[in-house]
Amino acid sequence: MERKYIDCREYPSEMNCTVMLSADSDDELLEAAVQHAIAVHGEKDTPGLRTEIRKMIKSMPVAKAA
Repeated sequence: MERKYIDCREYPSEMNCTVMLSADSDDELLEAAVQHAIAVHGEKDTPGLRTEIRKMIKSMPVAKAA
């Protein structure tokens, strides 16, 4: 299984945000990222914002437990 993530450090901003968000699903991550964008970056929740955030989602492999 892969984990989904967005790392604000990969997207320069005036505030030099260093937050990284992750979740098991795109939808869960999208909701968390939208809330972060609104609360921290002063964005408005619009369809355009959600489209742009969805483009930022990347996958990372999860290590299997021994």
